[in-house]
Amino acid sequence: MPTPPDPAVLYPDIATCGSLAAALRAEAEGRLDAVPVPSSDIAPLLHASVASTLPHREPLRISAWEHERQWSIRGEEPFQGLPLVDGETKDLAEVAKAARAWHDGVALEDIRGAAPFVHLTGRFEVTDNDPVRLTESEWQGMRQEAADLEYVWQESYQALIEAAYAEPALRALYPFTSHWALRFSATTRPSLTLCGPCLTAGSDGTYGVGRGFITPDLGLFATPHEAVALAIRHLPPDLGPVALGR
Repeated sequence: MPTPPDPAVLYPDIATCGSLAAALRAEAEGRLDAVPVPSSDIAPLLHASVASTLPHREPLRISAWEHERQWSIRGEEPFQGLPLVDGETKDLAEVAKAARAWHDGVALEDIRGAAPFVHLTGRFEVTDNDPVRLTESEWQGMRQEAADLEYVWQESYQALIEAAYAEPALRALYPFTSHWALRFSATTRPSLTLCGPCLTAGSDGTYGVGRGFITPDLGLFATPHEAVALAIRHLPPDLGPVALGR
């Protein structure tokens, strides 16, 4: 990868302001005057953050791209460190609008209304860290992620996610992925407890079920429903309600 240009060359207007935080304030036209907007000590032209008035939101992270003039945002929930919103834009004024809405505790859908570049990950806010609600939130995030994919096997992968979600026995477990393999946990993040088999969607349209990671040693099937049915039969018999991973 080529060496990135000096940020002051790619962002001369930000350099004139002295930091990304100062540039955000200027673009906000007063809307961020009373809001703490720290910049990174190491790379003040490239990184800044905006805290939220809501305790269940981490500060919104704002980053400038190093090789292209563009900004990205990421807003996480604190317990698992997973994004509720993200997005990319070339318009810093739009970033300022999103930052103000995040700070003010505006509903996630309304943040996107204020700044249309904002992407909702599908996860919703769980203020009390209820493990059942966190599990449902993660399923919704996984379904949204599958719908947003642009890979060749996107349709197969999405079909697998939807087939698994349709089954109560699997929907009650916390889902996670590794290399696009669907796996299940008896606890939420940040400390997962692996349980049940591994499900995969192949680029050839087949669906695998395996005891270990990716290897479909339990079988290959033509439909996701067949794979899901076998996975259910291989779930541990003594599974209880999903618990918080600590």
